[in-house]
Amino acid sequence: MIQKWFNQIRKREVNGPTAAVIKHQNMDQAPIIVASGKGYVAQQIIQKAMDLDIPIQEFSTLVSNLIDMDLGDNIPPQLYSVIAEILIMLEELEKKI
Repeated sequence: MIQKWFNQIRKREVNGPTAAVIKHQNMDQAPIIVASGKGYVAQQIIQKAMDLDIPIQEFSTLVSNLIDMDLGDNIPPQLYSVIAEILIMLEELEKKI
């Protein structure tokens, strides 16, 4: 039986954290997935981002989609609007710094 989780907080408590890292180099190409993981690997990704002062944004539904993709894959067009929101947030953060 495949378990679907509707309570993301409970899912995280049971399975541990998940994390995905995307990289966006230029406007001519879609962002790509450069790292992803669950549990211990996700903890290490999150810790490394914190150590390097890289902003972390939590979108559980986005991460659940990204975690199933292969490293180096382009973000699919269906996720562009969510990724655009993240990129706008990052741009605003950079302006404040």
